[in-house]
Amino acid sequence: MLKSLRAIEEYRETGQLYGGGVPWLEYIVEAEETIVNLERVDSLHELEYINPVLDYVERSLRLLDSLALSYWIKELAEETLVWSETAKGGTLRQRRLWQAEGINIFVHNIGSAQLYLRHAGVAGAEAYGLQTVRMMEAGGTEAAKQEIVHRLIETHGLIGQQIRGEVPPSVNRPLASMVEEGLLTADELERLLFALNHCIISAVSPELWQKVRTEVMVLIAVISSGDLLHAEVPMKERLRRMRAGAIAAGEDFDTEWNSLVQEGFNPDVLEPMQPITFWYVESALQTFSLEQFLKVMALTACGSKLSGLNHISYEAVMNSIYYDYKGAKKINVYKKRIIEKYLSGLAWEDILTGSASPGNPHLIHRLRREEHLPDTLFFHFEFSPAAEKLIEFCTEAEKSALYERAVLMLFDLFELRRDAFDRFHNEDTYLSQMNETADYKAVILEYVTGRKVLDIGPGGGVLLDLIEERMPGVIPVGIDISSNVVEALRQKKQREGRRWEVLQGDALNLKDFVEPGTVDTVIFSSILHELYSYVPLNGVKFNHETVSAALRSAFEVLTEGGAIIIRDGIMTEPESQQRRIRFLETDGMAALERYVKDFAGRKIRFEVLGTDEVQLPVNDAMEFLYTYTWGEEAYIHEVQEQFGYLTPSAYAEFIRKALGEQAVIEVLRHYLQAGYTEALQGRVQFMDENGQETALPDSTCFIVIRKTGGEIL
Repeated sequence: MLKSLRAIEEYRETGQLYGGGVPWLEYIVEAEETIVNLERVDSLHELEYINPVLDYVERSLRLLDSLALSYWIKELAEETLVWSETAKGGTLRQRRLWQAEGINIFVHNIGSAQLYLRHAGVAGAEAYGLQTVRMMEAGGTEAAKQEIVHRLIETHGLIGQQIRGEVPPSVNRPLASMVEEGLLTADELERLLFALNHCIISAVSPELWQKVRTEVMVLIAVISSGDLLHAEVPMKERLRRMRAGAIAAGEDFDTEWNSLVQEGFNPDVLEPMQPITFWYVESALQTFSLEQFLKVMALTACGSKLSGLNHISYEAVMNSIYYDYKGAKKINVYKKRIIEKYLSGLAWEDILTGSASPGNPHLIHRLRREEHLPDTLFFHFEFSPAAEKLIEFCTEAEKSALYERAVLMLFDLFELRRDAFDRFHNEDTYLSQMNETADYKAVILEYVTGRKVLDIGPGGGVLLDLIEERMPGVIPVGIDISSNVVEALRQKKQREGRRWEVLQGDALNLKDFVEPGTVDTVIFSSILHELYSYVPLNGVKFNHETVSAALRSAFEVLTEGGAIIIRDGIMTEPESQQRRIRFLETDGMAALERYVKDFAGRKIRFEVLGTDEVQLPVNDAMEFLYTYTWGEEAYIHEVQEQFGYLTPSAYAEFIRKALGEQAVIEVLRHYLQAGYTEALQGRVQFMDENGQETALPDSTCFIVIRKTGGEIL
């Protein structure tokens, strides 16, 4: 076993460090500040109880211990691995002293190399540029070994960063120089770099190592030969590598790049960044769109003099963009939405001329330098204290009735859209749930007319997929108000090679996005009740006029003979029916009382018949049960929605009034959506007003409206 592993095991067993012979371990275990790439952390909460740096170093050493290597190679690799993370350690006081003494605690490979030199007895500013010949003269073999380890620490992880586009090839020149200077043979350097990178990358993720192993071997061969290390990689190519995660998720990098150039983006302004190393850029910015990503890059390039810069750090952005949600690391979507809004308000021309001004007093981007680190630039987004408190309030209020009010305050402060189609922290869950409704939506295809079909509010894109797969002659187009849903769909389209299209647009003004009279079918699948619930018309939500405006908007873009297909909630008639609910769960009555207090759609009235039984109008009963079915996770969203907003006969009259004689209702049927009965079984008993158990009433309507000749009223 490696001696370093024995030292770690002894520390883990006793919690003590004995003898003072392992300063690298002292630095790591004394760390009072967590410095870690959050990209691969599952939970921020667990960082309070673990030492991620020590865990990583131990994993890398165990990998090294398992490799069949010569004693010489393994000794060099061990010394390199134990010191390469030390600049992330130390107490806060110790780190301040290091910083004052010129140790670079922000660029950890350089800082760790400096700490190693100090430990090796080479101190002073001139030591950092010490030449190999002088070291050989001063100390012979031991000095040569120290120089090798120093260079390996100084270039720690840079091969992986080169693959990610974060560093230019020239940063690995000190490695190639070791062959030229006779410190190592080319073969020794190759074997040493392969072992180190195997340990460094596999300790992050064994799957990642298997993925990049071939590319690592190619780069090691280049470094060992000294070829191409001075060749520049165009910034576009480096940026493409930084977007690897987004591209894997479906980003069409070249198409979007060209589109942004047409809109005013000038790639030339980024070329001066070519020799610079980027830190934490993918971790900080990977979930932003390419446009937003490039605007951050342009703000960095145009907002500061780049001459003399070696490093640009986005660590502050990374540290602020994540938070814990139910024990799992999540993007802080509140901050992300605000940053997106901020960036969207910056014109390319203003960014490129360095005259971009903040559009909101509560958020600004900043570029700063530390006096003792003139070669490093730090980029971050700075929220006002009031905004930080409000965002914190939103995260704390996520599971309470205060949530909607907290989010609306956030919308007002940053002038965001006051709709709820962006479901913030569980947008991915919402889209997944939408994709699970494929069986119900397949029925819609039987009534699709013509070639051009609009799917309003396409969610996760399941209906677009069905139309494309089962109706090859049809051109499906999804339209959604949410920029995040649209972005997710565009990535899905690219990732899966879909031919459907997606547009960001407003269902109440379709003519602004689609030429009137050119659409054959417009589909509203479980979206009209959301428009009714969330979108205020004339300042009023839960407004039938909003639904009327959406239908008229759709009718306007239809061709003659075209169809509107509606699948949505329905109310029961006669509305005067009473139903009883007996709760079989201990918290059922409390859930109803909470719902009645929180639901804003209409006044819900109920009569208590016993400790666990109530009586209430049938449609009030069902509206509550729709929300009760989905459970706590969806409560904060479902309580804001009214699923049933018209009875069948009222819906028919409503359509005739909204669209006039030109509209013919060809299909109007209703049914109980599968799953509700099963989901409520064992949770409630549903009874008539006489206390006899009865079936749940119909929940869902299916309507087909045909456009004929004549005028719209």
